[in-house]
Amino acid sequence: MSTETSTLQPSRVPQNPAQPKTVEQNPARTPVALVLYFALGAAFGVGLTQSEVLSWFRIQEMFRFQSPRMYEIIASAIATAAASLALLRRLGISTMQGEPIHIPPKKLGRGTRYVVGGTLFGVGWAFTGACPGPLFALVGNGIPVMIAAIASALAGTWLYGALRPKLPH
Repeated sequence: MSTETSTLQPSRVPQNPAQPKTVEQNPARTPVALVLYFALGAAFGVGLTQSEVLSWFRIQEMFRFQSPRMYEIIASAIATAAASLALLRRLGISTMQGEPIHIPPKKLGRGTRYVVGGTLFGVGWAFTGACPGPLFALVGNGIPVMIAAIASALAGTWLYGALRPKLPH
């Protein structure tokens, strides 16, 4: 089998991780795929807007335990993800590299990192009134102050990446 690949027939030959993939080697980066990803992202943003998941008032209702709406949406997202993973495994669908889809079990230890991380996530969510996922949809809905939240999320992610080797894991 040739090591050259086309965008229609991806190679199953193991790639050197140090060697960057070209568009021809990665069908997920073809122009058609990128347009599809953009369309799916836009549809997701419309769905978030129409379901009022982006609404600051709905988020405050959730944190004040005044309405089960957001908890029901979160529970349905978890159920959908679990069912999707089960279906992918049952159908034997593999990753683009041909590897089986596998999620390794979490090593909980004392669970401190999850309590601290979850608390920071929740505090940030309560302060901004927005989960990090729909921040771009909020900007697209005419709430430019969320650009500050996006910048803060990126800065926090960068800071964690820089400090990770020094943090207890």
